[in-house]
Amino acid sequence: MPSASEDSEPFYPASLSESLRALARRGEVRRYRKNTLLIDEGDSGDTLYLILSGRLRSFSASDNGREITYGIYGPGEYLGEMSLDGGRRSASVVTLEPSVCAVITRTSLEQHIAENPAFAFELMAKIIRRARAATLRAKQLALNDVYGRLSLLLNSLAVPLPDGTRRVDERLTHRDMSSRLGCSREMVSRLMKDLDSGGYVAHQREHLLLLRPLPARW
Repeated sequence: MPSASEDSEPFYPASLSESLRALARRGEVRRYRKNTLLIDEGDSGDTLYLILSGRLRSFSASDNGREITYGIYGPGEYLGEMSLDGGRRSASVVTLEPSVCAVITRTSLEQHIAENPAFAFELMAKIIRRARAATLRAKQLALNDVYGRLSLLLNSLAVPLPDGTRRVDERLTHRDMSSRLGCSREMVSRLMKDLDSGGYVAHQREHLLLLRPLPARW
């Protein structure tokens, strides 16, 4: 794993709540290069990564190299809470770009909760939301075909524009999409080509435009 260097000047984004700022102050602020593996699925660990800047991806990989992405997280989010019970890491986490995180140990977290009891409920709510998201994802994988999952993904990321079109601001390659959808990159490429030919989507610089509502089935 590429080494991380300490950041002597902690940077707390304006979007960070006061509770999370207090928690970040208890941690060790570190900078990471792009593509740094912070958490390896199956390892033991008791640290929480609070993102101050950059983006992190949570994923699992099979022995044959296939990956599935659970989520992309940015400033104000934190990862690693699922192993605070002493269990093994349930997913891997890698940086998608240069990132800064406050690394908080279980002992520091316990001290923070003792002094800020309300944060325990915030942590529980976060775990519940992620458990619900995992349940919804399993349901989508089981009940939708690949196109159905692709349509749900694009619709969930699209932002309405004044001209009636919608724009996906997140930079997604076909490989990124395939890892989120649990299918091959080739399948995503074929579907996106069909949608482009049908006048449903178009590429604009680094963004994807949804020109009209995606069909319910393909």
